[in-house]
Amino acid sequence: MKPINVLSLFDGMSCGQIALERAGIKVNKYYASEIKPHAIEVTQHNYPNTIQVGDVTKINAKDLPKIDLLIGGSPCQDFSSANKQKLGLDGEKSGLFYEYLRLLKELNPKYFLLENVAMDDFSYQTISHLVGTFPVDINSSLVSAQLRQRSYWTNIGDFYTDLFGMRHSIIQQPKDKKIFFKDILDDGYTDRLKARCILESESRPLVSKDKLYRRYNLLGFINIIFDNKECMFNDNIRILNQRELERLQTVPEGYTDILKRNDAACLLGDGWTVDVIAHIFKNIE
Repeated sequence: MKPINVLSLFDGMSCGQIALERAGIKVNKYYASEIKPHAIEVTQHNYPNTIQVGDVTKINAKDLPKIDLLIGGSPCQDFSSANKQKLGLDGEKSGLFYEYLRLLKELNPKYFLLENVAMDDFSYQTISHLVGTFPVDINSSLVSAQLRQRSYWTNIGDFYTDLFGMRHSIIQQPKDKKIFFKDILDDGYTDRLKARCILESESRPLVSKDKLYRRYNLLGFINIIFDNKECMFNDNIRILNQRELERLQTVPEGYTDILKRNDAACLLGDGWTVDVIAHIFKNIE
């Protein structure tokens, strides 16, 4: 397979580029649309040949060469269960999906991949019909130590067509690597088999150990590490460190080392689980 041209929208810190490398797919030119300075900084540090093209709303397809693969995970904030308003595709951030759709139509790449979180049925159906396929749902728990259910709309790999003529992606699920939360810790103890899905909010950890402990027990929506099994109290807890966060997203260790822990956590929480994306890319012919 000859090297391909890739356009990555909402590129973040270029998890897609890591996944292509792991899948053994050679890249000719990799164009990245991203506006967060820290994300661009990490990308250029690890992949200096990346061509940054800026704001997705300002990309003109005519300025780009033939794109073989279009990828992206459009913002999920307006779909998120943590968002009380849940404006979905009408939201300012999640509505950027339509920029992905615009470029998908204008560029007509051979392959495409779109990722997002669980959402309301209307948005799910709308996206599926607009891009022309229902997604494959994969939980990162199969390849990592965290629970992270995501939908992947793609024309890569196997599919079937239903009675209404709609395409359904049926990429095979990744093999369960049986990686558990305890396996990725530098030290300490966890009473969970798997970490909760890491989010961008990992960049804003609660300072109070009392509040951390209470939220962990009442909501279970955060990850904390105990000093040991015999000391499961609020005085003996800590948050995940930068290296552990990288392991949860199956990002190369040290990939975010040019950033401080909280800045790195912001990008990692927003990023992709690399080994899931690599699994999908391995289906490219």
